Amino acid sequence: MYRLTRSDRHLWRLAWPLMLTNLTVPLLGLVDTAVLGHLESPQYLGAVAVGANLFSILYWTFGFMRMGTTGLAAQAFGRRDTTGQTALLLRSLLLACAIALILIALQTPLIATGLALMNPGPEVSELAAEYAAIRIWSAPAVLCQYTLVGWLIGCQLPRGPMIMLIVANGVNIVLDVLFVTVLGWNSRGVAMATVTAEYGATALGLWLVWQRLPDHRATLRELLGQWPDYLALIRVNRYLLVRTIALLLVLAFFTAQGARQGEVILAANAVLLTFLLVISNGLDGFANAAEALVGQAVGRRSHRRFMVACRTAARWSLIGSVLFTVLFIAGGYWLIGLLTSIEEVRATARQYLPWLWLLPMTAVWGYLFDGIFIGATRTRDMQNTMLFSALAVFLPAWWLTTSWGNHGLWFALIMLMLARAGTMATVFMVRTGNRSWFRHE
Repeated sequence: MYRLTRSDRHLWRLAWPLMLTNLTVPLLGLVDTAVLGHLESPQYLGAVAVGANLFSILYWTFGFMRMGTTGLAAQAFGRRDTTGQTALLLRSLLLACAIALILIALQTPLIATGLALMNPGPEVSELAAEYAAIRIWSAPAVLCQYTLVGWLIGCQLPRGPMIMLIVANGVNIVLDVLFVTVLGWNSRGVAMATVTAEYGATALGLWLVWQRLPDHRATLRELLGQWPDYLALIRVNRYLLVRTIALLLVLAFFTAQGARQGEVILAANAVLLTFLLVISNGLDGFANAAEALVGQAVGRRSHRRFMVACRTAARWSLIGSVLFTVLFIAGGYWLIGLLTSIEEVRATARQYLPWLWLLPMTAVWGYLFDGIFIGATRTRDMQNTMLFSALAVFLPAWWLTTSWGNHGLWFALIMLMLARAGTMATVFMVRTGNRSWFRHE
């Protein structure tokens, strides 16, 4: 019988709160849907669906605030650089607020462009615009949350993000019921509830971080730093921004090509992509733990710790992907039936279910290497491998298999996952061989 090693226990101590946090991310959307789904008009539900999707894309674009902060914080934690940890947090929060203020200033063209691309009906569009005009004011809270969560993960305090999400969900549920059911504010009430919940979670996150800030003797001026210190943050994050945009474009292209094949194909792909979200959120728990442990090893310049962290995260990521594969093979038909009652969509989704069986084992390596590269702050490698995988593999694979219809689209997505795994594995082996993980570039 296999006995957990010290490294296994350390990884799990970090991974399980993050895994639970990731898997409960969709709860906010489910609460909104449940409340609005019982109103007299479906337009409110449609407006929130359109508006929430718009802000998911907009805020996810700036997810680098979480990833970049995690790697840098983990390295400072590994070096036992208490001043560096505090300075990074303060500078990242200021950068997050600056980006958020830019988004608020540009809200009119951003919302108009987003709604034009989604092209909802006129009545839904009007309600969605009202929803978006309220939700945009959550930008400072959301981006600061990304920074706080990244810092907490990097400093190996994974229960902080879990507590923040529990509070956000709790506040959102209570306010959804109050604003929508009691006060009758409909989709506007959902937006206000979400904004309030985001600021509540951010306030709690600031308090949690304040309680755990390490002792240091630096002055506020030293912590704030100078322009070159912010350029270093921007340099790490800009590669993550390009990588994230490339990934978003691939997913948008996948959705658009599915839509061209009809509403049934579009709906069936949406059902299967929901399972991909579950896979990524589950396996990302191990990747997030790898970010913290790899960053700590790089901060201490310890090759042994680095390799132990990589091997441990790889072992548990593989086990997790096997379990997901078994789950979808054994229960895929039932899970599809759980998500949709439309028989035509069910039958179509089941036709393409075998592609889903391949996803856990092909996607897991990209998630794992993302965690390793984020911890080591090798974000340029992440950008380059994603661009290569999207432009040189995904698009040609789709173009060569257009005659396969939707099967060709899923084949291209699988090839993207394999290309990411292969290119990142190659970079990993090269950097491990020449020990360049520990060199400043």
